[in-house]
Amino acid sequence: MPCCCNHARGADRLFSLFARRYRKRYQKKGLEKSQKHLIEGLKKAGIAGTSVLEIGSGVGYLHQLLLQAGAARAVGVDLSEKMLTEAHILARENGLSGRVEYHHGDFVDLADTIADADVTILDKVVCCYPDAEALVKRSLAKTRRVYALTYPRDRAFIRFGMTLFAFFLWLICSPFRSYVHDPEKIESWIQAEGFKKHCQNETPIWLTQVYVHSDVSGRGRKHGSG
Repeated sequence: MPCCCNHARGADRLFSLFARRYRKRYQKKGLEKSQKHLIEGLKKAGIAGTSVLEIGSGVGYLHQLLLQAGAARAVGVDLSEKMLTEAHILARENGLSGRVEYHHGDFVDLADTIADADVTILDKVVCCYPDAEALVKRSLAKTRRVYALTYPRDRAFIRFGMTLFAFFLWLICSPFRSYVHDPEKIESWIQAEGFKKHCQNETPIWLTQVYVHSDVSGRGRKHGSG
């Protein structure tokens, strides 16, 4: 089931407020610890010459780092138009404009128009989507080889924090909400598609996982080689 329109519009408005700040923060401070785990895991899984799909790509620095590390091309999808504006700016500054492509909107709605990729990334995206099953399964269907994601651990203090954040969003009349989805269900959806866990790292809040398809060559995947 696609993300409801109100939630998507709320996400666009909320994240657009911080788009330029996200880019500036990255340029000043670099990656967060969980993002370092994600990049390290992806490099171990192998990214040379790959196509990358980043869902909830924000200002673009994760997939752009992978391009600089040997990936061939990347596609970013995000609900926030201003985030993608900043991603274009960062791509130009990094000399990567010819190797990136951006789409504004809800990935679940856009999936049929997005090309399959060797590597798919969802960094702190599952927690921003009400229908985690639809998001995970549709993104898995676009993935040939490596599937990587970071999402919240299911812990009491994290759920409490989400509740406080929801109250704040209610006060400012934002329809956007964040979620703690069941990690066991997420893993079962991924593994059911033939992906095996390659590595996992944790911070007090975030769980980072990288999966590789059991047919690492990509042959036999229902979408072929794209």
